[in-house]
Amino acid sequence: MSFSKLLIDLAFLLDNSPRYKKIKLFFWNLLNNDDYTYKKYFDLFMVFLIISSVIIIIHEVTSPISKILYYYDVYFVTGIFLIEYILRLWVYNDIHKIILEEYEESLFLDKEFDTKKVLKQIITSKLEYIFSPLAIVDLLAILPSYREVRILRIFILFRVFKLLRYSHNLTHFFQVIATKKIELYTLFMLMAFVILVSGISLYVFEDRVNPNINSLFDAFYWALVTISTVGFGDITPVTHEGRSITMIIILIGVGMISFATSIIVSAFSEQLEQVRNNRVRHTIKKLADFYIICGYTNMAQLFIKRLELEKHPFIIIDQDKKVVESLLLQGKLAIAEDATKKNAFKTIDFDKVKAVLLLTNSDMHNIYIALNVRSFSKKVYLLSRTVDNNSYKKLKLAGVDEVISPYLTSGYFSSLILEQPIALQAINDILTARKNALCDQIEVTEGSFLENRTIGEIEVNRFKILILGVVRYHPEKKIKYLKSEFIFNPKEDFVLRANDVIVIMGYSISISSFKSYIIESSLKYV
Repeated sequence: MSFSKLLIDLAFLLDNSPRYKKIKLFFWNLLNNDDYTYKKYFDLFMVFLIISSVIIIIHEVTSPISKILYYYDVYFVTGIFLIEYILRLWVYNDIHKIILEEYEESLFLDKEFDTKKVLKQIITSKLEYIFSPLAIVDLLAILPSYREVRILRIFILFRVFKLLRYSHNLTHFFQVIATKKIELYTLFMLMAFVILVSGISLYVFEDRVNPNINSLFDAFYWALVTISTVGFGDITPVTHEGRSITMIIILIGVGMISFATSIIVSAFSEQLEQVRNNRVRHTIKKLADFYIICGYTNMAQLFIKRLELEKHPFIIIDQDKKVVESLLLQGKLAIAEDATKKNAFKTIDFDKVKAVLLLTNSDMHNIYIALNVRSFSKKVYLLSRTVDNNSYKKLKLAGVDEVISPYLTSGYFSSLILEQPIALQAINDILTARKNALCDQIEVTEGSFLENRTIGEIEVNRFKILILGVVRYHPEKKIKYLKSEFIFNPKEDFVLRANDVIVIMGYSISISSFKSYIIESSLKYV
C-alpha cells in the first residue's frame, strides 16, 4: 500500500468516525468554548496548577522543597501542561479535511494525488499555531521544570503569562490593545528610531569623555531611560552636545508617552461598549425563561416593575446608549443595539425566551423588529404596542401574536370610570398588584393533575382563590374568532381538558400556594 493511499484511507476513516468527532469536539469545547459548561471547571483547575507551580519554583530559589512538591511540579504539572499543549495543537484544525479536499480535487480534475502538497499544507497549518503568541507561551511554560539548567527558571514568567488564557478580563484587555496594533507598531518603530539616533549621537560625543559610557549599549540604555522620562541619573551627559541631545529627546519622550496614552485610552473608549455588550450577552446565555423588551419606553418601565416584583428575568434592547448605560448602572441587563438588525438577536437562544415585547414608540419600528424576531423563531410569543390603529393588521401580518393599544385601553377605562369608579378602581388595583391581589392563569397540561378533573374537585376554598373562567381552544374550527371561547364562572361539574387555561384571582400568596400545589400534585402522576 502506497503512503498516499494510506493517508487517504486514514482521512476517510477519521471523517466517518462519529466517536473521533465527538472526542475532538469535547476537547475543543473544553479548551476554546467559553460557553461550554465544563470549561470554567477546567479553567479553575489550570489556574490552580499555574499558581501552585509558580509558588513552588519561587520557594525553591531560596530553600529546598520536599520530594512530593518536586514530583508534583516536575511530573504532574508539567505533564498536564504538555498534554494541554498537544491537545491544543490537535484541535487547532482538521488535517484529515486537508487530505480529503486534495483527494476530491484530484478526482475532479483527473490528476494525481499530490502528497507533498498535502503534507506541506498540514505542516504549514500546524506551524501557524505553533508560532502563535499564546502557543509559544504554552511551550515556554513547560521549560521551568528543567530546573537543573538554572537559566531556564526565568521561564517561570511564561507560566504567569499562561494565566492570560484563563482570565477573560486580561484577554479583553489585550483584545482591545490589539485593535490599535498599527498605531502602536508605528509608535514603537518611531521610538526605536529615536533611541537609535540619539544613542549613536551620544556615543560619538561622550565616548572617552564620559566615564559612565563605555560602549554603545550604555548609550542606548541612557537613551531609553531618558526618552521614557524615568531618569535614573546613573548616566548623565557631560558635554554640551550630549546635554543638547538630552533636552531634545526629553521633549520627544513626553510627546511619545502622551501619544501612547491617547492610543490606549481611545482604544478602550471605542471598545468599551462592545466589551460591555459581550459581558451582558455572556450573562444572558445563563438565563432561562426570560423576557426580551425592545424599547425602554414608559410602557416598558411599567412592565419591568411588574417583572421585578415577580422576579422574572428579562433583558432590555434599546438603541439609546445613554439609556442602556443608565440601566446597567441600575443592575439591569441591557444591550445597546438596533432590534431591527440581526446582530441584536444573533447570540440569543429563543428556546429560552418566554416572550418578546415590542414596546417602542414607533409602529413601523415594531413591525421591523417583529419580522427580525420571526427570522430567528417562528414560535416565540410576540406582543406589540401600537400607536395607530391602522398598524394593527400590519403587525399581525409581521407575526405579532397580540397587539395592544395604550390609547384605546386608557380611553375605554376613562369612559367607564365615570360610571363605575369604585369597581374600575378595584380592577385596576388587581391588574397593577397594588393591593397585593393578582389575576393569573394556569394552563392544563396534558397528563397533569388538572386534566379530566371537574372544577368542583379543585379546592379553591382551601387556597382562597376565585376561578373567573376557563379559556377553551377549538383548533379544529376554521373561523378565527371561534377557535377559542371564554367560559365565565364555570359550574362545578365542568370538566377540564388538556390545553385549557384557567383564569384565577386572589392574593399573591394564595396564587403562589395554589400553583405549588398543582405542580406537586402533577408530579405524582408523572
